[in-house]
Amino acid sequence: MDHASDEHRGEPDPRRWRALGVTQLAGFMGLLDVSIVNVALPSIQQDLGASAAAVQWVVSGYALAFGLVLVAAGRLGDALGRRRMFMVALAAFVATSALCGAAPNAHLLVAARLLQGVAAGMLGPQNSGLIQQLFRGAERGRAFGVFGASVGLSTAVGPIVGGVILAVAGEPEGWRWVFLVNVPIGLAGLVIAARVLPASPRVGRGVLREIDVLGAALLGGGVLCVLLPLVQTRLWWLLPPAVALLALFAAWEYRIARRGRPPLLDPLLVTSTPGYPTGAAIGLAYFIGFSGLWLVFAMFFQTGLGYTPLESGLAVTPFALGGAVSAAVAGRLVGRYGRHVTVAGLSAVLVGFLAAAAVLPLVPQHAAGWAVALPLLVAGVGGGAVISPNVTLTLESVPVRMAGAAGGALQTGQRIGSAVGTAALAAVFYGVVSTDDRFVPGVVAALLTAVAFVLVALVLAMLELRARQRRDAVTAGSAGPQMVDPRVTDRAE
Repeated sequence: MDHASDEHRGEPDPRRWRALGVTQLAGFMGLLDVSIVNVALPSIQQDLGASAAAVQWVVSGYALAFGLVLVAAGRLGDALGRRRMFMVALAAFVATSALCGAAPNAHLLVAARLLQGVAAGMLGPQNSGLIQQLFRGAERGRAFGVFGASVGLSTAVGPIVGGVILAVAGEPEGWRWVFLVNVPIGLAGLVIAARVLPASPRVGRGVLREIDVLGAALLGGGVLCVLLPLVQTRLWWLLPPAVALLALFAAWEYRIARRGRPPLLDPLLVTSTPGYPTGAAIGLAYFIGFSGLWLVFAMFFQTGLGYTPLESGLAVTPFALGGAVSAAVAGRLVGRYGRHVTVAGLSAVLVGFLAAAAVLPLVPQHAAGWAVALPLLVAGVGGGAVISPNVTLTLESVPVRMAGAAGGALQTGQRIGSAVGTAALAAVFYGVVSTDDRFVPGVVAALLTAVAFVLVALVLAMLELRARQRRDAVTAGSAGPQMVDPRVTDRAE
Protein backbone atom coordinates (compact mmCIF):
# COMPACT_ATOMS: atom_id res chain seq x y z
CA MET A 1 0.00 0.00 0.00
CA ASP A 2 1.27 3.46 -0.85
CA HIS A 3 0.98 5.30 2.46
CA ALA A 4 2.18 8.56 0.98
CA SER A 5 -0.71 8.38 -1.46
CA ASP A 6 -3.11 7.68 1.41
CA GLU A 7 -2.04 10.85 3.15
CA HIS A 8 -2.33 12.84 -0.05
CA ARG A 9 -5.90 11.58 -0.58
CA GLY A 10 -6.76 12.40 3.02
CA GLU A 11 -7.00 8.77 4.11
CA PRO A 12 -5.50 8.06 7.54
CA ASP A 13 -2.19 6.22 7.62
CA PRO A 14 -2.87 2.61 8.77
CA ARG A 15 0.36 2.67 10.80
CA ARG A 16 -0.60 5.80 12.74
CA TRP A 17 -1.23 4.13 16.12
CA ARG A 18 2.03 2.19 15.98
CA ALA A 19 3.78 5.40 15.00
CA LEU A 20 2.17 7.15 17.97
CA GLY A 21 3.38 4.40 20.28
CA VAL A 22 7.03 4.69 19.30
CA THR A 23 7.05 8.50 19.28
CA GLN A 24 5.46 8.67 22.72
CA LEU A 25 7.94 6.14 24.09
CA ALA A 26 10.79 8.35 22.88
CA GLY A 27 9.10 11.49 24.19
CA PHE A 28 8.48 9.78 27.53
CA MET A 29 12.20 9.01 27.88
CA GLY A 30 13.15 12.60 27.11
CA LEU A 31 10.75 14.07 29.65
CA LEU A 32 11.50 11.38 32.23
CA ASP A 33 15.15 12.46 32.25
CA VAL A 34 14.07 15.88 33.51
CA SER A 35 13.10 14.45 36.91
CA ILE A 36 14.55 10.94 37.15
CA VAL A 37 17.99 12.29 38.05
CA ASN A 38 16.79 14.09 41.20
CA VAL A 39 16.96 10.99 43.39
CA ALA A 40 20.39 10.03 41.99
CA LEU A 41 22.10 13.33 42.82
CA PRO A 42 23.53 12.24 46.20
CA SER A 43 25.02 9.11 44.58
CA ILE A 44 26.49 11.15 41.72
CA GLN A 45 28.01 13.64 44.13
CA GLN A 46 29.54 10.89 46.24
CA ASP A 47 30.85 8.75 43.38
CA LEU A 48 32.33 11.56 41.27
CA GLY A 49 33.27 13.92 44.10
CA ALA A 50 31.16 16.58 42.41
CA SER A 51 30.57 20.03 43.86
CA ALA A 52 27.09 21.23 44.75
CA ALA A 53 27.17 23.59 41.74
CA ALA A 54 28.11 20.75 39.35
CA VAL A 55 25.33 18.56 40.71
CA GLN A 56 22.84 21.38 40.20
CA TRP A 57 23.94 21.68 36.57
CA VAL A 58 23.36 17.97 36.01
CA VAL A 59 19.65 18.71 36.50
CA SER A 60 19.36 22.33 35.42
CA GLY A 61 21.65 22.09 32.38
CA TYR A 62 19.46 19.40 30.84
CA ALA A 63 16.28 21.42 31.35
CA LEU A 64 18.00 24.54 30.02
CA ALA A 65 19.20 22.90 26.80
CA PHE A 66 15.84 21.12 26.39
CA GLY A 67 13.84 24.34 26.47
CA LEU A 68 16.31 26.25 24.33
CA VAL A 69 15.90 24.27 21.10
CA LEU A 70 12.21 23.37 21.05
CA VAL A 71 10.85 26.00 18.66
CA ALA A 72 13.78 25.82 16.23
CA ALA A 73 13.57 22.01 16.23
CA GLY A 74 9.83 22.20 15.56
CA ARG A 75 10.40 24.50 12.59
CA LEU A 76 13.12 22.18 11.25
CA GLY A 77 10.67 19.29 11.49
CA ASP A 78 8.07 21.30 9.57
CA ALA A 79 10.58 22.14 6.85
CA LEU A 80 12.77 19.03 6.60
CA GLY A 81 10.32 16.29 7.55
CA ARG A 82 9.27 15.10 10.99
CA ARG A 83 10.34 11.49 10.45
CA ARG A 84 13.84 12.63 9.52
CA MET A 85 14.13 14.94 12.52
CA PHE A 86 12.70 12.31 14.86
CA MET A 87 15.23 9.69 13.77
CA VAL A 88 18.18 12.09 14.08
CA ALA A 89 17.03 13.32 17.50
CA LEU A 90 16.40 9.83 18.89
CA ALA A 91 19.81 8.61 17.68
CA ALA A 92 21.42 11.64 19.34
CA PHE A 93 19.49 10.98 22.57
CA VAL A 94 20.71 7.36 22.67
CA ALA A 95 24.31 8.43 22.05
CA THR A 96 24.28 11.20 24.65
CA SER A 97 22.61 8.92 27.22
CA ALA A 98 25.51 6.52 26.77
CA LEU A 99 27.95 9.42 27.22
CA CYS A 100 26.22 10.41 30.47
CA GLY A 101 26.38 6.87 31.80
CA ALA A 102 30.08 6.55 30.96
CA ALA A 103 31.16 10.00 32.22
CA PRO A 104 34.37 9.65 34.30
CA ASN A 105 33.99 13.00 36.08
CA ALA A 106 31.43 15.67 36.89
CA HIS A 107 32.55 18.12 34.18
CA LEU A 108 32.08 15.60 31.39
CA LEU A 109 28.75 14.51 32.90
CA VAL A 110 27.47 18.10 32.80
CA ALA A 111 28.66 18.48 29.19
CA ALA A 112 26.95 15.22 28.20
CA ARG A 113 23.75 16.28 29.96
CA LEU A 114 23.69 19.53 27.99
CA LEU A 115 23.98 17.55 24.74
CA GLN A 116 21.34 15.10 25.95
CA GLY A 117 19.01 18.03 26.67
CA VAL A 118 19.48 19.32 23.12
CA ALA A 119 18.60 15.88 21.72
CA ALA A 120 15.49 15.64 23.92
CA GLY A 121 14.43 19.15 22.86
CA MET A 122 14.73 18.09 19.21
CA LEU A 123 12.44 15.13 19.88
CA GLY A 124 9.63 16.98 21.63
CA PRO A 125 8.07 19.04 18.80
CA GLN A 126 8.15 16.11 16.38
CA ASN A 127 5.72 14.25 18.65
CA SER A 128 2.98 16.88 18.57
CA GLY A 129 3.69 17.62 14.90
CA LEU A 130 3.30 13.95 13.92
CA ILE A 131 -0.02 13.78 15.80
CA GLN A 132 -1.25 16.80 13.81
CA GLN A 133 -0.05 15.13 10.61
CA LEU A 134 -1.34 11.58 11.18
CA PHE A 135 -4.63 12.03 13.05
CA ARG A 136 -7.86 13.84 12.31
CA GLY A 137 -11.14 14.56 14.07
CA ALA A 138 -11.96 12.64 17.22
CA GLU A 139 -8.90 10.42 16.76
CA ARG A 140 -6.66 13.43 17.18
CA GLY A 141 -8.16 14.08 20.62
CA ARG A 142 -7.48 10.48 21.64
CA ALA A 143 -3.93 10.70 20.30
CA PHE A 144 -3.31 13.89 22.25
CA GLY A 145 -4.76 12.05 25.25
CA VAL A 146 -1.92 9.55 24.94
CA PHE A 147 0.50 12.45 24.49
CA GLY A 148 -0.81 14.17 27.62
CA ALA A 149 -0.60 10.94 29.60
CA SER A 150 3.06 10.54 28.64
CA VAL A 151 3.84 14.15 29.58
CA GLY A 152 2.11 14.00 32.97
CA LEU A 153 3.24 10.47 33.80
CA SER A 154 6.88 11.07 32.87
CA THR A 155 7.06 14.12 35.13
CA ALA A 156 5.44 12.39 38.10
CA VAL A 157 7.07 8.92 37.93
CA GLY A 158 10.65 10.11 37.42
CA PRO A 159 11.49 9.85 41.14
CA ILE A 160 9.86 6.39 41.30
CA VAL A 161 11.77 5.02 38.33
CA GLY A 162 15.01 6.56 39.58
CA GLY A 163 14.50 5.04 43.02
CA VAL A 164 13.85 1.58 41.55
CA ILE A 165 16.94 1.74 39.32
CA LEU A 166 19.15 2.79 42.23
CA ALA A 167 17.71 0.05 44.45
CA VAL A 168 18.37 -2.63 41.80
CA ALA A 169 21.75 -1.38 40.51
CA GLY A 170 23.16 -0.61 43.94
CA GLU A 171 26.02 1.63 45.01
CA PRO A 172 28.37 3.27 44.27
CA GLU A 173 27.82 3.47 40.50
CA GLY A 174 24.15 2.53 40.23
CA TRP A 175 23.39 6.11 39.17
CA ARG A 176 24.93 5.34 35.76
CA TRP A 177 22.00 3.07 34.91
CA VAL A 178 19.64 6.02 35.27
CA PHE A 179 21.15 7.10 31.93
CA LEU A 180 22.21 3.78 30.40
CA VAL A 181 18.68 2.35 30.57
CA ASN A 182 17.80 4.72 27.70
CA VAL A 183 20.24 3.01 25.33
CA PRO A 184 18.53 -0.34 24.65
CA ILE A 185 15.06 1.23 24.73
CA GLY A 186 16.14 3.97 22.34
CA LEU A 187 17.81 1.53 19.93
CA ALA A 188 14.63 -0.56 19.80
CA GLY A 189 12.67 2.64 19.20
CA LEU A 190 14.91 3.54 16.24
CA VAL A 191 14.29 0.16 14.59
CA ILE A 192 10.52 0.41 15.04
CA ALA A 193 10.36 4.08 13.99
CA ALA A 194 12.18 3.28 10.74
CA ARG A 195 9.35 0.87 9.88
CA VAL A 196 6.24 2.76 10.96
CA LEU A 197 6.83 6.52 10.67
CA PRO A 198 5.61 8.13 7.43
CA ALA A 199 8.38 9.01 5.00
CA SER A 200 9.73 12.56 5.00
CA PRO A 201 9.61 14.58 1.78
CA ARG A 202 12.80 15.06 -0.17
CA VAL A 203 14.78 18.07 0.97
CA GLY A 204 15.66 20.63 -1.66
CA ARG A 205 18.29 23.31 -1.31
CA GLY A 206 15.60 25.97 -1.08
CA VAL A 207 14.10 24.45 2.06
CA LEU A 208 17.22 24.98 4.11
CA ARG A 209 17.43 28.58 2.91
CA GLU A 210 13.91 29.16 4.23
CA ILE A 211 14.92 28.46 7.85
CA ASP A 212 14.75 31.68 9.87
CA VAL A 213 18.26 31.63 11.34
CA LEU A 214 18.16 35.13 12.82
CA GLY A 215 14.76 34.44 14.39
CA ALA A 216 16.12 31.23 15.93
CA ALA A 217 19.12 33.12 17.32
CA LEU A 218 16.96 35.88 18.82
CA LEU A 219 14.48 33.45 20.37
CA GLY A 220 17.24 31.16 21.63
CA GLY A 221 19.05 34.09 23.22
CA GLY A 222 15.86 35.34 24.84
CA VAL A 223 14.92 31.94 26.26
CA LEU A 224 18.50 31.43 27.48
CA CYS A 225 18.41 34.78 29.31
CA VAL A 226 15.10 33.78 30.93
CA LEU A 227 16.22 30.32 32.04
CA LEU A 228 19.79 31.05 33.20
CA PRO A 229 18.73 33.28 36.14
CA LEU A 230 16.49 30.44 37.30
CA VAL A 231 19.52 28.13 37.36
CA GLN A 232 22.03 30.68 38.72
CA THR A 233 20.23 33.37 40.71
CA ARG A 234 23.23 35.71 40.58
CA LEU A 235 22.55 36.11 36.85
CA TRP A 236 19.28 38.02 37.47
CA TRP A 237 20.71 40.91 35.42
CA LEU A 238 20.02 38.81 32.29
CA LEU A 239 16.26 39.37 32.61
CA PRO A 240 16.18 42.85 30.98
CA PRO A 241 18.22 41.56 27.98
CA ALA A 242 15.73 38.67 27.78
CA VAL A 243 12.84 41.09 27.38
CA ALA A 244 14.75 43.03 24.72
CA LEU A 245 15.70 39.92 22.74
CA LEU A 246 12.16 38.53 22.82
CA ALA A 247 10.78 41.90 21.69
CA LEU A 248 13.27 41.97 18.82
CA PHE A 249 12.26 38.40 17.95
CA ALA A 250 8.58 39.36 17.76
CA ALA A 251 9.34 42.40 15.60
CA TRP A 252 11.55 40.35 13.29
CA GLU A 253 8.92 37.63 12.87
CA TYR A 254 6.27 40.21 11.90
CA ARG A 255 8.68 41.78 9.43
CA ILE A 256 9.63 38.62 7.53
CA ALA A 257 6.01 37.39 7.57
CA ARG A 258 4.93 40.64 5.88
CA ARG A 259 7.61 40.06 3.26
CA GLY A 260 6.18 36.63 2.47
CA ARG A 261 9.10 34.64 3.90
CA PRO A 262 8.49 31.73 6.31
CA PRO A 263 9.07 32.86 9.91
CA LEU A 264 10.35 30.64 12.70
CA LEU A 265 7.12 31.20 14.64
CA ASP A 266 4.32 32.62 12.52
CA PRO A 267 2.70 35.70 14.13
CA LEU A 268 -0.65 34.30 12.96
CA LEU A 269 -0.41 31.78 15.80
CA VAL A 270 -0.89 34.68 18.22
CA THR A 271 -3.05 37.05 16.19
CA SER A 272 -5.37 34.78 14.19
CA THR A 273 -5.37 31.27 15.64
CA PRO A 274 -8.37 30.81 17.96
CA GLY A 275 -7.43 29.48 21.37
CA TYR A 276 -3.67 29.25 20.81
CA PRO A 277 -2.40 32.24 22.87
CA THR A 278 -4.66 31.54 25.84
CA GLY A 279 -3.95 27.80 25.71
CA ALA A 280 -0.21 28.48 25.78
CA ALA A 281 -0.70 30.77 28.80
CA ILE A 282 -2.76 28.09 30.59
CA GLY A 283 0.02 25.57 30.02
CA LEU A 284 2.66 27.99 31.32
CA ALA A 285 0.75 28.80 34.53
CA TYR A 286 -0.19 25.18 35.20
CA PHE A 287 3.36 23.89 34.73
CA ILE A 288 4.71 26.49 37.17
CA GLY A 289 2.45 25.10 39.89
CA PHE A 290 2.52 21.44 38.84
CA SER A 291 6.18 20.73 38.06
CA GLY A 292 7.88 22.39 41.00
CA LEU A 293 6.12 20.30 43.63
CA TRP A 294 7.94 17.05 42.86
CA LEU A 295 11.35 18.40 43.86
CA VAL A 296 9.75 19.89 47.00
CA PHE A 297 8.12 16.56 47.90
CA ALA A 298 11.44 14.73 47.28
CA MET A 299 13.23 17.12 49.67
CA PHE A 300 10.40 16.90 52.21
CA PHE A 301 10.20 13.12 52.29
CA GLN A 302 13.93 12.35 52.01
CA THR A 303 15.57 15.20 53.93
CA GLY A 304 12.75 15.99 56.33
CA LEU A 305 11.30 12.54 57.03
CA GLY A 306 14.23 10.25 56.17
CA TYR A 307 12.51 8.31 53.37
CA THR A 308 14.65 6.36 50.92
CA PRO A 309 14.58 7.52 47.28
CA LEU A 310 12.23 4.64 46.43
CA GLU A 311 9.90 5.39 49.35
CA SER A 312 9.88 9.06 48.39
CA GLY A 313 8.94 8.16 44.83
CA LEU A 314 6.21 5.79 45.93
CA ALA A 315 4.69 8.50 48.15
CA VAL A 316 3.78 10.55 45.06
CA THR A 317 2.67 7.55 42.99
CA PRO A 318 -1.07 8.30 43.47
CA PHE A 319 -0.67 11.50 41.44
CA ALA A 320 1.04 9.61 38.63
CA LEU A 321 -1.57 6.85 38.58
CA GLY A 322 -4.52 9.25 38.63
CA GLY A 323 -2.98 11.35 35.87
CA ALA A 324 -2.18 8.40 33.62
CA VAL A 325 -5.75 7.09 33.72
CA SER A 326 -7.56 10.41 33.43
CA ALA A 327 -5.38 11.72 30.59
CA ALA A 328 -6.43 8.89 28.30
CA VAL A 329 -10.10 9.34 29.26
CA ALA A 330 -9.92 13.12 28.91
CA GLY A 331 -8.52 12.74 25.41
CA ARG A 332 -11.76 11.01 24.41
CA LEU A 333 -13.97 13.56 26.15
CA VAL A 334 -12.37 16.76 24.92
CA GLY A 335 -13.98 16.55 21.47
CA ARG A 336 -17.42 16.58 23.09
CA TYR A 337 -16.96 18.84 26.10
CA GLY A 338 -14.08 21.09 25.02
CA ARG A 339 -12.77 23.58 27.59
CA HIS A 340 -15.13 22.22 30.23
CA VAL A 341 -12.67 19.34 30.59
CA THR A 342 -9.72 21.57 31.45
CA VAL A 343 -11.82 23.72 33.78
CA ALA A 344 -12.93 20.58 35.66
CA GLY A 345 -9.37 19.23 35.70
CA LEU A 346 -7.85 22.42 37.09
CA SER A 347 -10.58 22.56 39.73
CA ALA A 348 -9.71 19.02 40.85
CA VAL A 349 -6.01 19.92 41.02
CA LEU A 350 -6.86 22.86 43.29
CA VAL A 351 -8.95 20.65 45.55
CA GLY A 352 -6.21 18.02 45.78
CA PHE A 353 -3.40 20.47 46.54
CA LEU A 354 -5.49 22.35 49.10
CA ALA A 355 -6.46 19.08 50.79
CA ALA A 356 -2.81 18.02 50.99
CA ALA A 357 -1.88 21.39 52.51
CA ALA A 358 -4.71 21.06 55.05
CA VAL A 359 -4.01 17.47 56.13
CA LEU A 360 -0.21 17.53 56.54
CA PRO A 361 -0.16 19.70 59.71
CA LEU A 362 -2.80 17.44 61.31
CA VAL A 363 -1.06 14.05 61.09
CA PRO A 364 2.13 12.64 62.65
CA GLN A 365 5.10 13.07 60.34
CA HIS A 366 5.61 9.31 59.97
CA ALA A 367 2.11 9.10 58.45
CA ALA A 368 2.61 11.99 55.99
CA GLY A 369 3.03 9.72 52.97
CA TRP A 370 -0.27 7.96 53.61
CA ALA A 371 -2.03 11.21 54.52
CA VAL A 372 -1.36 12.83 51.14
CA ALA A 373 -2.20 9.73 49.07
CA LEU A 374 -5.87 10.56 48.49
CA PRO A 375 -5.33 14.32 47.92
CA LEU A 376 -2.57 13.55 45.40
CA LEU A 377 -4.79 11.01 43.67
CA VAL A 378 -7.52 13.66 43.28
CA ALA A 379 -4.97 16.18 42.02
CA GLY A 380 -3.53 13.59 39.63
CA VAL A 381 -6.94 12.82 38.16
CA GLY A 382 -7.41 16.54 37.64
CA GLY A 383 -3.93 16.98 36.20
CA GLY A 384 -4.50 14.28 33.61
CA ALA A 385 -7.57 16.21 32.46
CA VAL A 386 -5.51 19.38 32.00
CA ILE A 387 -2.44 18.61 29.90
CA SER A 388 -3.76 16.55 26.99
CA PRO A 389 -7.07 18.47 26.52
CA ASN A 390 -5.21 21.76 26.69
CA VAL A 391 -2.74 20.60 24.02
CA THR A 392 -5.61 19.36 21.84
CA LEU A 393 -7.61 22.59 22.14
CA THR A 394 -4.58 24.85 21.80
CA LEU A 395 -3.40 23.19 18.59
CA GLU A 396 -6.79 22.35 17.02
CA SER A 397 -6.82 25.38 14.70
CA VAL A 398 -3.11 25.28 13.86
CA PRO A 399 -2.42 24.30 10.23
CA VAL A 400 -0.34 21.15 9.79
CA ARG A 401 2.44 23.12 8.10
CA MET A 402 2.91 25.09 11.36
CA ALA A 403 2.38 22.13 13.70
CA GLY A 404 6.01 21.53 14.64
CA ALA A 405 6.83 25.15 15.44
CA ALA A 406 3.50 25.65 17.25
CA GLY A 407 4.02 22.51 19.32
CA GLY A 408 7.59 23.54 20.04
CA ALA A 409 6.47 26.96 21.26
CA LEU A 410 3.82 25.35 23.46
CA GLN A 411 6.41 23.01 24.99
CA THR A 412 8.87 25.88 25.41
CA GLY A 413 6.29 27.60 27.60
CA GLN A 414 5.88 24.39 29.58
CA ARG A 415 9.65 24.03 30.05
CA ILE A 416 9.94 27.66 31.17
CA GLY A 417 7.01 27.03 33.51
CA SER A 418 8.75 23.95 34.92
CA ALA A 419 11.97 25.90 35.49
CA VAL A 420 10.16 28.84 37.11
CA GLY A 421 8.06 26.53 39.27
CA THR A 422 11.01 24.43 40.42
CA ALA A 423 13.00 27.53 41.37
CA ALA A 424 10.08 29.37 42.99
CA LEU A 425 8.58 26.49 44.98
CA ALA A 426 11.99 25.25 46.14
CA ALA A 427 12.83 28.80 47.28
CA VAL A 428 9.55 29.00 49.23
CA PHE A 429 10.17 25.59 50.80
CA TYR A 430 13.76 26.36 51.84
CA GLY A 431 12.80 29.83 53.03
CA VAL A 432 10.38 28.34 55.57
CA VAL A 433 12.41 25.23 56.44
CA SER A 434 15.54 27.25 57.24
CA THR A 435 13.80 28.38 60.42
CA ASP A 436 14.34 25.46 62.87
CA ASP A 437 13.86 22.72 60.23
CA ARG A 438 10.14 23.43 59.85
CA PHE A 439 9.60 20.86 57.09
CA VAL A 440 5.80 20.57 57.33
CA PRO A 441 5.19 24.35 57.21
CA GLY A 442 7.67 24.47 54.33
CA VAL A 443 5.84 21.94 52.17
CA VAL A 444 2.49 23.55 53.05
CA ALA A 445 3.79 26.94 51.92
CA ALA A 446 5.02 25.38 48.65
CA LEU A 447 1.63 23.72 48.09
CA LEU A 448 -0.19 27.02 48.61
CA THR A 449 2.18 28.71 46.16
CA ALA A 450 1.37 26.01 43.62
CA VAL A 451 -2.34 26.58 44.27
CA ALA A 452 -1.93 30.27 43.37
CA PHE A 453 -0.48 29.43 39.95
CA VAL A 454 -3.06 26.72 39.26
CA LEU A 455 -5.75 29.26 40.13
CA VAL A 456 -4.32 31.60 37.47
CA ALA A 457 -4.54 28.75 34.95
CA LEU A 458 -8.14 28.09 36.00
CA VAL A 459 -9.16 31.73 35.51
CA LEU A 460 -7.55 31.71 32.04
CA ALA A 461 -9.35 28.48 31.16
CA MET A 462 -12.69 29.92 32.21
CA LEU A 463 -12.07 33.05 30.13
CA GLU A 464 -11.15 30.88 27.13
CA LEU A 465 -14.28 28.77 27.69
CA ARG A 466 -16.43 31.89 27.40
CA ALA A 467 -14.51 33.10 24.35
CA ARG A 468 -14.91 29.68 22.73
CA GLN A 469 -18.66 29.73 23.36
CA ARG A 470 -18.87 33.14 21.68
CA ARG A 471 -16.87 31.88 18.68
CA ASP A 472 -19.07 28.81 18.40
CA ALA A 473 -22.19 30.98 18.45
CA VAL A 474 -20.81 33.13 15.62
CA THR A 475 -19.68 30.15 13.51
CA ALA A 476 -22.65 27.88 14.28
CA GLY A 477 -23.26 25.50 11.43
CA SER A 478 -19.75 25.84 10.00
CA ALA A 479 -17.28 22.96 9.79
CA GLY A 480 -15.19 24.33 12.65
CA PRO A 481 -12.86 27.17 13.66
CA GLN A 482 -10.82 28.54 10.80
CA MET A 483 -7.77 30.74 10.54
CA VAL A 484 -8.93 34.31 10.06
CA ASP A 485 -5.99 35.64 8.05
CA PRO A 486 -6.37 34.96 4.31
CA ARG A 487 -2.69 34.10 4.01
CA VAL A 488 -3.46 30.82 5.77
CA THR A 489 -5.38 28.47 3.55
CA ASP A 490 -4.46 24.99 4.70
CA ARG A 491 -6.69 23.42 7.32
CA ALA A 492 -5.60 22.10 10.71
CA GLU A 493 -7.26 18.84 9.84
